[in-house]
Amino acid sequence: MTRALAATSGMRWPKPSAVLELLKPITWFAPMWAFACGAVSSGIAFSEQWLAVFTGVLLAGPLVCAMSQAINDWHDRFVDAINEPDRPIPSGRVPGQWGLYIAGIWTALSLVVATVLGPWVLGATVIGLMLAWAYSAPPLRLKNNGWWGNAAVGFSYEGLAWFTGAAVLIGAFPDWRIVTLAVLYSIGAHGIMTLNDFKAIEGDRQMGVRSLPVQLGAENAARVACVVMTVPQVVVIALLVQWGQPVFAAAVAALLLAQGALMARYLLNAASLHENPYKNAAIYNATGTTLYVIGMLVSAFALRGLLTGAVS
Repeated sequence: MTRALAATSGMRWPKPSAVLELLKPITWFAPMWAFACGAVSSGIAFSEQWLAVFTGVLLAGPLVCAMSQAINDWHDRFVDAINEPDRPIPSGRVPGQWGLYIAGIWTALSLVVATVLGPWVLGATVIGLMLAWAYSAPPLRLKNNGWWGNAAVGFSYEGLAWFTGAAVLIGAFPDWRIVTLAVLYSIGAHGIMTLNDFKAIEGDRQMGVRSLPVQLGAENAARVACVVMTVPQVVVIALLVQWGQPVFAAAVAALLLAQGALMARYLLNAASLHENPYKNAAIYNATGTTLYVIGMLVSAFALRGLLTGAVS
């Protein structure tokens, strides 16, 4: 145990500001956005069930996602002591076993809220919570292997959240086309998670965490991430054309072309990437990933128009 962790193990209560930092509000955006995409794709007006939509957004972000951050930081406390010693647990601002307690409390709250929203939402939430614990906690600790860990996060943050957003409004299992796009964008999110791992290469290597940048090296991991992010979007474009939504398909294609230019500049340029892989990955996440999630919403509106037209 590090000195910071050991020295604060006798402290009793964490400050609310430290708890909020542990729950990482900035990470809530991804599942909340995916939930919104699912709600849009359902074809049902938000005004008809605004309270359920609001509750679902809280479930996706401040509850399930926040819980995943707490349990991840708890089990990563020794890695974080190397990579980011100022984080709440290794710094001692969330003392003792409070990181674990908060994860447990948030798990229970998530299940209560999901129960209110119906059986399909509850089922998706249970799967998401199980993946969150399996990602961080022994004996599975999926994050020890970047292939499995990134798949778990991508599926939870994008696919399950998208499914949940549609299920909240529909009140039943969503249309197969909604599920198909949710799965495709989940696969693409695997690449986004790979880029997030660039920030912790040294600590992961020391602690035996086999992220893709550790397994493959920064350059090869970046290439894999580019392929994994690109291929599902190509499939989405083809499906939108097949479903009679060429304008939306063209919009997603334009966004993908812009992502390709950014990939070439920041992720596929070996000299630039070798110079500072973390900085390049961070720049791409702030630009190319933004275009990716905009494409998600465009696809959601395409499905909304398609399903509304089918109903009418």
